[in-house]
Amino acid sequence: MFDKHPSKDILETKGTILRGKTVCICLTGSVAVISTPIIARELMRLGAEVIAVMTKAATELISPALMEWATGNPVITKLTGAVEHIYLAGERPRAVGRADLILVCPATANTISKIANGIDDTPVTTIVTTAFGSQLPIVIVPAMHESMYKHPILISNEKKLRKCGIDILGPRISEGKAKIARVDDIIDRVIDLLISKKDLEGKKILVSAGPTREYIDEIRYISNNSSGRMGIEIAKEASARGADVLLVAGHCMAKIPDYLNKIKCVSTNEFIRTIKDELAYKDYDFFISAAAISDYSPTNCIEGKISSDNVKELQINMRLTPKIIDEARRKNHKVFIVAFKAETNVSRSKLIDRAYERLKRSEIDLIVANDVGREDIGFVSKDNEVYIIDKEKHITHVEKNSKRYVASKILDAAIENFRIRTM
Repeated sequence: MFDKHPSKDILETKGTILRGKTVCICLTGSVAVISTPIIARELMRLGAEVIAVMTKAATELISPALMEWATGNPVITKLTGAVEHIYLAGERPRAVGRADLILVCPATANTISKIANGIDDTPVTTIVTTAFGSQLPIVIVPAMHESMYKHPILISNEKKLRKCGIDILGPRISEGKAKIARVDDIIDRVIDLLISKKDLEGKKILVSAGPTREYIDEIRYISNNSSGRMGIEIAKEASARGADVLLVAGHCMAKIPDYLNKIKCVSTNEFIRTIKDELAYKDYDFFISAAAISDYSPTNCIEGKISSDNVKELQINMRLTPKIIDEARRKNHKVFIVAFKAETNVSRSKLIDRAYERLKRSEIDLIVANDVGREDIGFVSKDNEVYIIDKEKHITHVEKNSKRYVASKILDAAIENFRIRTM
């Protein structure tokens, strides 16, 4: 009927990171299936083609018509003479329609146990078995009541699947239920498996993210609008590439995935102390300083709460805080340091020149310059546009794109410069 299904209009509206990739999303009979159309469409917004496969139990909870609307593709609810499982997941040359990844989301206890024991009696289990044979990546996202998830045989079956290389994501235990993983975490895992190179295996990376809080009294503080998203995306990308990552984070508005190792900090002094301790006692290859560290801090924090009934005019003395990248370089002369230089409403040339001056002054290896005054790429935006500058003042311009994409380009530049430095 349609030359182009209306649902395809959302393709790549949030980026192109999954362009050319096909995800086979397999739905089973959990009430969490109501989240699957949202997940499918988020994958499409990043450029993926999505094909849905449903068990009979899943079709009793939501209609296949909804998934066809969500994906713009016909939904597979039974296997026919067209051998859909071979078409989607079979071991054959890469062709249009063949899946790059199988996402079982949500996965019931029943389906998980069937997959673990090689039972193929639904379209979903047969496609997963076929994917095993063709070595396609498989992600299983459990969702059920908590008491079911605690079944010792189910626990044993999950362990068996993990040993076979299956990625099991979640669940979140809440309100007596083993709930489906968060949508953002599911999307991130798909990106990790489909896109990321494993070029950081064996490397240790320290990343800082988010704002600091400099307290005036015990409840009031000075801070900034940093969401922490850029640093978090760098940590996620580095982890996906195989690095051993530690994230040192302030009070971030963006969510930090549970799988990342992290240390929470509040003030500039806490950040500096933590970074110095890590660099002094652990052998890091990279330090990527993406946190928005306060340049000034009150000279004193007043005990208790300043009374607005008694104090009509408040004067605060501020002092310049140390530069965290300077402290890091003094503590460790070998670690490869990537810094950020944020400016507002400046020309491209001034942005680059100021960043390069900071690179030379602080004896760091790479600096990333961006204009946080622009609303479309600023602190709270999911997108960014940056200039990556090295010691020779070679400039890499990363045009506006998702912060995950920008993170990948920053790491590409860091790896290349690290390789040159160690030659």
